[in-house]
Amino acid sequence: MKIMFNKSRPSPPAVPGRASGVRLTELCAGYPGRPVLRQLTCEIPALAVTALVGPNGSGKSTLLGVLAGVIRPTSGDLHRDGERPPAFVPQRGAVADALPLTVRQTVEMGRWAERGPWRRLNRRDRLIVDSALDRLGIADLAPRQLGELSGGQRQRALVAQGLAQQSDLLLLDEPTTGLDPEARQRITALLTDLVADGVTVVHATHDLEAARSAEACLLLRAGTLAGQGRPGRVLTASALAEVWAVAGHAGP
Repeated sequence: MKIMFNKSRPSPPAVPGRASGVRLTELCAGYPGRPVLRQLTCEIPALAVTALVGPNGSGKSTLLGVLAGVIRPTSGDLHRDGERPPAFVPQRGAVADALPLTVRQTVEMGRWAERGPWRRLNRRDRLIVDSALDRLGIADLAPRQLGELSGGQRQRALVAQGLAQQSDLLLLDEPTTGLDPEARQRITALLTDLVADGVTVVHATHDLEAARSAEACLLLRAGTLAGQGRPGRVLTASALAEVWAVAGHAGP
């Protein structure tokens, strides 16, 4: 199993690091005694929004974990353009409400990879945090406890934490699930804006409207690739019906 990083590409303006594209070749990954991804070969284009679509258990979160570096493949190759660590935004439910963190403290955690959890943030760090809060429209919520927020506000705080990492590869797990239409639209528009800033975005979603607004799509079926390309060509009624039938569900 090989994980390769190509650092030869020029840096885009406004974003530290390199434009990041990813290529997987016959990649397998999973958990002890439970393989999930099986011989997965696909490409994730640089400087685009890519949606990962599939029923529960199809491998979306596992693939995000592999891309984030928190799940190590058991075999196959992963090649990524870029040199900065990916920024990973988990599902809202993965972050405990009981943690006594303010919104600002939550976003500041995005600077720990460079600064470390025990070192004080410098002026540049604080400006990056301020910018992330402003961009998600939650600067006024900075002193509030994370557990006090609505679902949409909390999700925006987590996305702001991802932005604060200043990575050229942003990974999000179900960023719009359970949000009201306005919150979904805000986050979808933000992902498009980030691509213009030089960021490659990959998000797992059950929201077909959000998936169809992406530039590329990977359709997963039981840990294998059922389709890849433009959402309009991949997310057809017949393809979706087949994928969900294999999973034993009526449909997305």
